[in-house]
Amino acid sequence: MEGYHKPDQQKLQALKDTANRLRISSIQATTAAGSGHPTSCCSAAEIMAVLFFHTMRYKSQDPRNPHNDRFVLSKGHAAPILYAVWAEAGFLPEAELLNLRKISSDLDGHPVPKQAFTDVATGSLGQGLGAACGMAYTGKYFDKASYRVYCLLGDGELSEGSVWEAMAFASIYKLDNLVAILDINRLGQSDPAPLQHQMDIYQKRCEAFGWHAIIVDGHSVEELCKAFGQAKHQPTAIIAKTFKGRGITGVEDKESWHGKPLPKNMAEQIIQEIYSQIQSKKKILATPPQEDAPSVDIANIRMPSLPSYKVGDKIATRKAYGQALAKLGHASDRIIALDGDTKNSTFSEIFKKEHPDRFIECYIAEQNMVSIAVGCATRNRTVPFCSTFAAFFTRAFDQIRMAAISESNINLCGSHCGVSIGEDGPSQMALEDLAMFRSVPMSTVFYPSDGVATEKAVELAANTKGICFIRTSRPENAIIYNNNEDFQVGQAKVVLKSKDDQVTVIGAGVTLHEALAAAELLKKEKINIRVLDPFTIKPLDRKLILDSARATKGRILTVEDHYYEGGIGEAVSSAVVGEPGITVTHLAVNRVPRSGKPAELLKMFGIDKDAIAQAVKGLITKA
Repeated sequence: MEGYHKPDQQKLQALKDTANRLRISSIQATTAAGSGHPTSCCSAAEIMAVLFFHTMRYKSQDPRNPHNDRFVLSKGHAAPILYAVWAEAGFLPEAELLNLRKISSDLDGHPVPKQAFTDVATGSLGQGLGAACGMAYTGKYFDKASYRVYCLLGDGELSEGSVWEAMAFASIYKLDNLVAILDINRLGQSDPAPLQHQMDIYQKRCEAFGWHAIIVDGHSVEELCKAFGQAKHQPTAIIAKTFKGRGITGVEDKESWHGKPLPKNMAEQIIQEIYSQIQSKKKILATPPQEDAPSVDIANIRMPSLPSYKVGDKIATRKAYGQALAKLGHASDRIIALDGDTKNSTFSEIFKKEHPDRFIECYIAEQNMVSIAVGCATRNRTVPFCSTFAAFFTRAFDQIRMAAISESNINLCGSHCGVSIGEDGPSQMALEDLAMFRSVPMSTVFYPSDGVATEKAVELAANTKGICFIRTSRPENAIIYNNNEDFQVGQAKVVLKSKDDQVTVIGAGVTLHEALAAAELLKKEKINIRVLDPFTIKPLDRKLILDSARATKGRILTVEDHYYEGGIGEAVSSAVVGEPGITVTHLAVNRVPRSGKPAELLKMFGIDKDAIAQAVKGLITKA
């Protein structure tokens, strides 16, 4: 960025006028809606005016243009002022602002990506900066482009640990194309923020995290212009001292006004007061960007060759994941991998070795890792794959939930699922992950059972919209599929069948292999079972499951290395509910486990081959 040139008085006045127009629009919109956060908007009016009409470079009629500077409103409840900005820029009709929060309007209470100018949904506080870091990392290291990323945070959300995970990340990777603006308006929702206006403490904290930190009067357009004009070889935090409800007489800097629109009479009076300060109606045009971002195509990324496994050979699906991702990385330079310091366990280290420039080490900060992936995936710049122990994704569930609301296309691989990891014990065992990921809207949940299926899952995930989860296991299991086996989302596989099967057994990962071993035991007693591999737990292949159940006297037995709640058993039960003559019996982990050898734990929790054989016999004798 070139050296700072002080704007002339006319420009400074135009920015003040713009800020006041944004205030008026925010008040009008929230009063019309009967809800919303006008005071949170008013504290940020000068910040937004200077950002969008002085500092940022973008095409106002093409908000998602890849060359544009990016903006993330982390304090998502100030959405009305974001909408006001895009009306001021000429992208939204002014009249549309009065439809805020209506079911017929795209202007939701918090920003969502059905709005062309919103890259990531915000409103669950503390997540915007992580996404902004992902955008900035992509701009600096993948696109190598000049676009910059700006993120506006409220002071209340600075109590969220995820903010400081992102602060650390930005500093480690020297994201000098990133600017965070902290709107220090002193007041939270129900109480003042803990530091109120202790600006020096905010500054010291930012500096301790490796940021260039500048304190400004957040209502001085001149100070803001100057602060935004400073270029440093590190991320910049602009710590803006502001007042909540600025410009609203009787409300400014007063408690108990958070999230409350002004009553109609009061709003009209305040709008007149603010309007009287505006000197010119002339609008400032947006400055267009430098067009230097490469064109990118992430559609239809295919493996360069078929898998190269041998039936009967053994490999853990976690290792097959690492190999598959590295292989897919050769098909597109937009496949990227992120990990939380578990790359030698998840085997994403294989990808790092082959594509070092496209691997992002996020360290032990899983919430931030998911947010980084969401940021990297915006505007279809990359196809991110994040990996860690599946158990540790649970701490990022809010980020995953918000990624779904953001309509983000990210892929998450969770290894070390279930009791089959053995000696490490329950803190490392993912036993809730299927329930969690199944509950995410429009998600796809892959549970591959061998190396071939894992490679196909990775390829399919790269080309599947929404949140994709791949569940991988620690134990080595035999390859059961040929390399040319075709896999599709929502298509299960019959792995074992005969004409006189008596029970359909559905397992995945280690329990599929236990089911196959149980079939061998039962065969000695002249009992045949049909064994199904669901491949995807969501969507589930309802037709194949029903066809198999009808061929086996309506009996289904599910077995899974997961808790009973929300896993394969409940997925199958909900798929066949209401179908006459079909019964579903579940085997799953029924309590908090412990350390032990994998085989001992599978036996202890009744999900091994012996337990399956016993359950099958019980179903037959019951009949």
